[in-house]
Amino acid sequence: MKVAVVRIGNSQGVRIPKPVIEQCGFGSEVELEVRGNTLVIAPVRTLREGWDESFRAMAEAGDDQSLWPEDVVNRFDDEEWEW
Repeated sequence: MKVAVVRIGNSQGVRIPKPVIEQCGFGSEVELEVRGNTLVIAPVRTLREGWDESFRAMAEAGDDQSLWPEDVVNRFDDEEWEW
């Protein structure tokens, strides 16, 4: 899809059609990234987005067991921590 580059004050921009905004899930802000000579516009992602679903899927698959042995003891368990 071709769109015109338009003047916006001292800058330039493109108008993104509403159906594209909805399809991409854009909110009031987007992430811009330049890859080579390509501009990538992506929705802003929140930190840890999707973690709940991933943890739920791990639990259902039985893949959420601790990798750290319970009987491991180290000096940090016995000494006072200083921050």
